[in-house]
Amino acid sequence: MTKKILVLCTGNSCRSQIAEGYLRYFLGNKAEIYSAGIETHGVNPRAIETMKEDGIDISNHTSNHVDEYQNIDFDVVLTVCDNAKESCPIFPTKAQKLHQNFPDPAKATGNEEEIRQEFRAVRQTIKEYCDSFAKNI
Repeated sequence: MTKKILVLCTGNSCRSQIAEGYLRYFLGNKAEIYSAGIETHGVNPRAIETMKEDGIDISNHTSNHVDEYQNIDFDVVLTVCDNAKESCPIFPTKAQKLHQNFPDPAKATGNEEEIRQEFRAVRQTIKEYCDSFAKNI
């Protein structure tokens, strides 16, 4: 049976998009992966660029609002930031709720290279989490 997994973040712009990309990569056809935000900020171009560096194309991802998925019976809801966890709507579902707070790379400051390095660091942390998650699902 294919699992339905929702990755939830504040703006569905960076962290949830990166996690969606890696979960799709690691789980393949074993799961249907969705991502959403409690707001929608569009997919961050730096998140797209950072994932492309690691061979994963998320350029066709869309930024979705969590309300769009109210009728899907998720098996797992994974929140990837504390704000989403606190603001997460109650899903009428049996979904297992997991939480892992990742730093928001969109808040990185400094010159262009310093910001890129922050995106890469967060990407790596999310990649390791998703790899472990996929092995234990």
